[in-house]
Amino acid sequence: MTTPFLDTARRVIRTEAQALEQLADSLDDRFRQAIDLLVATRGRVIVTGIGKSGHIAKKIAATLASTGTPAQFVHPAEASHGDLGMITADDVVLAISNSGEAPELANLIAYSRRFSIPLIGITSRATSSLGAHCDVVLELPQLPEACGTGVVPSTSTTMTLAMGDAVAIALMENRSFTAEHFREFHPGGKLGARLSRVADLMHTGDALPLVQADAPMSDALMAMSSKSFGVVIVTDASGALAGIITSGDLGRHLDGLMEKTARDVMTPTPVTVAPDALAEKAVGMMNARKITCLLVLDPTQGNIPAGLLHIHDCLRVGLG
Repeated sequence: MTTPFLDTARRVIRTEAQALEQLADSLDDRFRQAIDLLVATRGRVIVTGIGKSGHIAKKIAATLASTGTPAQFVHPAEASHGDLGMITADDVVLAISNSGEAPELANLIAYSRRFSIPLIGITSRATSSLGAHCDVVLELPQLPEACGTGVVPSTSTTMTLAMGDAVAIALMENRSFTAEHFREFHPGGKLGARLSRVADLMHTGDALPLVQADAPMSDALMAMSSKSFGVVIVTDASGALAGIITSGDLGRHLDGLMEKTARDVMTPTPVTVAPDALAEKAVGMMNARKITCLLVLDPTQGNIPAGLLHIHDCLRVGLG
């Protein structure tokens, strides 16, 4: 059963979705020119706008900054009262105004022209005051707002936001910006956890339950009990990985267990992971194999155990 509220919501969303389709189709060589300007800049992207455009500008600046393009939002009214000093000749200005006639942008536009600072505009009117002064205009299709009355920025702000995302991701791909780079700017929260590396969570050094292959099982059991991982890492005389002993291995060798050595009981080919692998990938490996630990081997250190990752370490940061 539908209600007027649902009908309104669906109309708004479909109107904005159709606008995004038209925006995608309208992109032309000006988008490439804008990206070329942004790639060439030695400074930051100064994103500015007033009203709803200002709110969108803040989000675009944040997205640029988090994807490898240094960016900063500058309020156009504050710019007229001293914040123009934040903008240098090495920067690029990205100014947003749907009408292109926001009077608050005038001083900032004039400043960019006076000091030959590249100016990119996002507007629906390329012939507006903003558009006329820009080096490149990213023009939005002139489409009705989703409110139906033309007074609530909705379709226009959605297109502006999408244009900003398109710019940010195009720059990100140009810089070959990877998830590993992204993590450096997102160490906290669920996203930070997803981008954690094995090296960030693994146990190392004295925390590792280590025994040599010729050690009696009494020593192996002591190491397993004292370190509380439920496994023992077995090494040869040189310290290289020889195998692993798990609770499953103990169960398979119960008969005469205490007369055996670690070599007799161990599994010689344990599953391993590199320290620079994403912890999320390590969780997938453990889930797929129904195990609770992964040995960590650093390719630069040969076959010497570098660490041990337990599923609980991953669960603690929100993975799993």
